[in-house]
Amino acid sequence: MHSRTIRRSGLRAVAAALVVALAVSLVALTASAQASTKRGHRDAKPVTKSMNDLGNKVPQFTRDLSFPKPLPNNWAWGGAAWPQVDSRDHVWIFHRPLAVPAADIMAGKIAAPPVVELDEDGDFVRGWGGSVWLNPWFVGSFGQTGTYPADTPPEHGIYVDSDRNVWVTGGGNVVLKFTRNGRLLLTIGQFGKTGGSNSTTLLGNPTDMYVDTKANEVYVSDGYLNRRVVVFDSETGAYKRHWGAYGNVPDDGPPELYLPGQPLPRQFFVLHCIDVSKDGLVYVCDRHRNRTQVFTKSGKFVKEVVHTPDALAGGGITVKGPFGDPAVSGAGFGSGGTLAFSADRAQEFLYIAAPPGIKIFRRRTLEFLGSFAAGGTHGITTNSDGSIITAGREKYDLTGYVTAPKKAGSSSR
Repeated sequence: MHSRTIRRSGLRAVAAALVVALAVSLVALTASAQASTKRGHRDAKPVTKSMNDLGNKVPQFTRDLSFPKPLPNNWAWGGAAWPQVDSRDHVWIFHRPLAVPAADIMAGKIAAPPVVELDEDGDFVRGWGGSVWLNPWFVGSFGQTGTYPADTPPEHGIYVDSDRNVWVTGGGNVVLKFTRNGRLLLTIGQFGKTGGSNSTTLLGNPTDMYVDTKANEVYVSDGYLNRRVVVFDSETGAYKRHWGAYGNVPDDGPPELYLPGQPLPRQFFVLHCIDVSKDGLVYVCDRHRNRTQVFTKSGKFVKEVVHTPDALAGGGITVKGPFGDPAVSGAGFGSGGTLAFSADRAQEFLYIAAPPGIKIFRRRTLEFLGSFAAGGTHGITTNSDGSIITAGREKYDLTGYVTAPKKAGSSSR
C-alpha cells in the first residue's frame, strides 16, 4: 500500500485518541499518538504509533463501529464479496446485490450497485456496475461452464491499481478493468467460455487479482474451475505465463482430497486470493488445502504454510451440489481464502483470514504469532494506518502492540 494517512478532526480525533490510550493501558503498552497532515486536509490529527516502529511486537486491533456510514438513496448492502483500499485510502467494496437480506427488501430497501467507493471515514463516494451498467455482467452460477459448486454468487474479487483503475472478477470467466468512474477499459477472457488450466486465452472463474503497474502485469488467481496463477499484460491482456501449486504445470484431473496429517496435494484447489509483497513475492490462498503458498514473480516456489490444518476442506470435491446443500457445506470449504500485509515499510506481518477470525504471521518466516476474532473475512485488505477492512464492511483499527510469543504456534509443513 502507498504511504497515506486517515482523515479525522474535532471530537472524533479526541475520541480516537482516548480509545488508543485505553487499549494501550489494558495491555500495559506504550503506543503514542503522532501529529500528521494529509495533502489537502484542513487539520493535523493524531494517529496511532507508526507500524515502522513495531520491532518484535504484534499488532492488536479493535473494531471501529462507526465504519461504514449508511448508504444514500435507500440503498442496502448485498452479500459481502471483497474490499480494496486505493492510494487515497478510499475503500472499494465489491458486493452482491442479489444477496440483499430479505428483511431489507421487505422494508423497502433497494440493492446498491455492486461496486461502491467509500472515503476513509466510510462515507459514500460513488457506485456503479451490474447488468444495467454493462451487459453481459457476472452470472450467479457457473451454468454450462463448470460444476464447482452450483449457485456460486456472481461478484467476487476487486483490486484498485496504483493508477486508480478498478479491476473486478467473478462468475463469467473474465477479468474486467474499469476506470474509477466505471468505464470499461479491458476484458481478459471471454464471457461464458473456459479452456482449462493451461489455456493462454481463456479463464476459469478467477477469484482475485494483483496489478504491477510498473511492469504492466496483472496476476490472476484463476481458482474456480481452473487451478493456477496466470499473468497477463495489464494494458493489452496478452498472456505472459502461468503456474500451478509448487510451480508445477497445472493438472485438471480428479482433485486429491485434503486430509489432515497426510501428504499435501500437489495441485491447487480453489485458489482464492493473490497478493504481491513489496519485496516481489507472490502470496496465494489455496483455500481447500488450508494453506498459503509463496512464489517468485516468475513462478518459482519459495515456501508454504498450512495455517489451519484441521479445517474441513472437502466441499465441492467429495460432494457436488449448490453451496446451500447441507452435504456440501458440511464437507467444509477450507480456510484462509484471503490475506493482507501490514502497512509498515517491511510488511512485517501477514494477515490470513481463518474464520472465525484473522491469524497473524511473521511474513518472512510464516511463524504464527496470534489471532483475533473478526467477521466478514471472505476478503480483507489494509489501509495506510494499519487498519484492516473486511468484506463484511467491518473495520479493525490498530490500537496497540503485544510482545510476540517466544515459540511459534503455526502448523507449517
